[in-house]
Amino acid sequence: MKASRAQDALPLAVRRDLRTLGFNIATARKRRNLTVASVAERAFVGRNTITRVERGDSGVALGIYATLLFVLGLSGQLGNIADPGEDRVGQSLEADRLPVRARTARAERSGGT
Repeated sequence: MKASRAQDALPLAVRRDLRTLGFNIATARKRRNLTVASVAERAFVGRNTITRVERGDSGVALGIYATLLFVLGLSGQLGNIADPGEDRVGQSLEADRLPVRARTARAERSGGT
């Protein structure tokens, strides 16, 4: 299968994060004493796909990664990946767009008439 240009252009930090995720998935599988074959069967994918995930292959669909996390009992953390409450850059940008001072409505300033 030919890799897409997007996969070739992945930033190094993203590739490292995927390798770390794959390593963490492999570690979780081994700690649970599960074979690649048994996890593949539970996730309805092939053994080769599990091996690719554990290597951090960016060509594997995100849904497969999510399914494996579910099979391993780790999917509860998945929804927190882009948590707006933890997005310091986004919060800072939002704060910069707030008005410098608050103004009251014109009717309130003139006494309501």
